[in-house]
Amino acid sequence: MNSLSIIEKKRDGESLTAEEIRFFVDGYTRSEIPDYQAAAWCMAVYLNGMSRQETADLTLAMAESGEMLDLSGLLDTVIDKHSSGGVGDKTTLVVLPLVVACGVPVAKMSGRGLSFSGGTLDKLESIDGYNTKLTRDQFTAQIRKHGIVLCGQTADLAPADAKLYALRDVTGTVPSKPLIAGSIMSKKIAAGAEAIVLDVKCGRGAFMQSLDDARDLAQIMVDIGASLGRKVTALISDMSQPLGCAVGNALEVREAIDTLHGHGPADFIEHCLIVAGHMLRLAGKSQTEDLSDNRPILEEKLHDGSAWEVFRRLVNAQGGNVDQIDHPDRLPAAPVIIDVPAPTSGQLSAIDAREIGIAALELGAGRHKKEDPIDHAVGLVIHHKVGDTTQAGDTLFTVHARNAEAAQQASRRVLAAHAWAEPVDKPLLVYDIISSP
Repeated sequence: MNSLSIIEKKRDGESLTAEEIRFFVDGYTRSEIPDYQAAAWCMAVYLNGMSRQETADLTLAMAESGEMLDLSGLLDTVIDKHSSGGVGDKTTLVVLPLVVACGVPVAKMSGRGLSFSGGTLDKLESIDGYNTKLTRDQFTAQIRKHGIVLCGQTADLAPADAKLYALRDVTGTVPSKPLIAGSIMSKKIAAGAEAIVLDVKCGRGAFMQSLDDARDLAQIMVDIGASLGRKVTALISDMSQPLGCAVGNALEVREAIDTLHGHGPADFIEHCLIVAGHMLRLAGKSQTEDLSDNRPILEEKLHDGSAWEVFRRLVNAQGGNVDQIDHPDRLPAAPVIIDVPAPTSGQLSAIDAREIGIAALELGAGRHKKEDPIDHAVGLVIHHKVGDTTQAGDTLFTVHARNAEAAQQASRRVLAAHAWAEPVDKPLLVYDIISSP
């Protein structure tokens, strides 16, 4: 068995055995297989796909490439959530404190941005001092003491995924369903999750642009979880336009803070309440399918300051500057800020989330290469949603940039991402829900 033959086999559309997948994953993890061969293998998977069995074998191989965390002695139910990636998706920053405020401890490992999709860790690092790199002992000690932890995966947990995750971002293989499913589920399994809520994005700003593809990805992950004895619920949610208004790391932290104070964009608040409700249901805190029994509790915790206090506790526990989140104007700020007016009056029929995400990427909010630094200050604030009526001259969006030239380039791209037409229905927040038996 050798790496080249495995690459060629998948290139030719053949199925790989569990042993071949484990050989390749283990070899890449130990740096015995170089980046260029791993890149070729990722492209072969992207082009030819994987069977359900191959995807399950890949997930388990990545999960078992390092230590497997067992939190069952610390938590009654080890529950986790994950988003498949989107534009303006700062959901974790609100949902975790909200769920913990309802009495369900949560330990979560998050990732960095992929392509035009922002990453939770990049957002958190907008806060001075916030430590995303916890050891296993720090991870377990924090969940025991504070009931919440939010960090990056440790070097000991799913190290194969950490390497492949960075490689996919710069090799054009991010949208591969088997690689997405394997990446997400391997982290959840390695981190000891017993119940998982998946937020599978669908639309122009998602890696799965069609509803059928999003359903397929969701079903793959639900099946993987069920085969390994996990309870999984997958939401198919809209990403045709940005979620909320802010796109860019510090800007999204500000919007999350605003939301935790009971304000924030209506679509983002509703999305957070839905995700949190399903997490509580999997934790045994809801008896109704429509989540009607936990909705009032979640709304109360959001508006009475309980969730905000959990977020402050989280930031403080992980070394972050609490003064910055108490005074969000002290978070990183771009030197050039310009408002762009609507060029016409009418009802917005589309706001292309992908183009918004690419504009933020070009401003410096994301990465072209895995070693690129992130500019936490730059980004965009989109002031209207599909279905809104604008008047010519209204502020349509705001650009936060490092210099005037970058601001102008972003303005042109974002303006072209807006479209006006005949009256349209606002897109649904959630299109479908898929759950394990």
